[in-house]
Amino acid sequence: MRLTDDRYSGERSQFELALRMIRHEARTRTIRECTGLSDDRIRKTYTTYFQNSGLSDIKRRRGKSPRQITRFVKNPQNQIQSTTLVALFSAGLLIRIDEDSRVHPCWPRPDVEFGHRLCRAYESYLLLHRAPQLSFEWAWNLLNCISQNDELYLATCKNCAARYVQDAYALDQGTCPACEILGQNQFRVQ
Repeated sequence: MRLTDDRYSGERSQFELALRMIRHEARTRTIRECTGLSDDRIRKTYTTYFQNSGLSDIKRRRGKSPRQITRFVKNPQNQIQSTTLVALFSAGLLIRIDEDSRVHPCWPRPDVEFGHRLCRAYESYLLLHRAPQLSFEWAWNLLNCISQNDELYLATCKNCAARYVQDAYALDQGTCPACEILGQNQFRVQ
């Protein structure tokens, strides 16, 4: 048995993705959906490579993934970060945004390639924001919510024509979070 044999490349890719997602503190169910590994295998991987190594401060989150949407739109900073993630999801071909700002998922169901693309988008998000407000699980929730075009949607700013994440059931002033922050700062200066 050689590690380079093609017959093991699928399993190796699943395992590498599981390690990558564990580093982002993804929940077991999220890892399972993308890798196809069993819950027991995921827990043993964490125990072997992270918990027992003594070098890591990576925690295992328990319980269900977050499902609320208020985190994405509760203030302009979170809205900007949510919008950044949606743009990265689109750039990573996880979603497609049509000319009417409707979001369409590009994958019928998560798989290993989907998981790697999600990790790349999240890692890019971490590089772009000094103080990230959204964990990997919140990014997973955002991807699922925005793909449904139900509670969250992409609105267009009346000032700069930029698209931004907005709550479908909240009053929308038609101003993107960047213009809102800019307007608040101009008001303070005068």
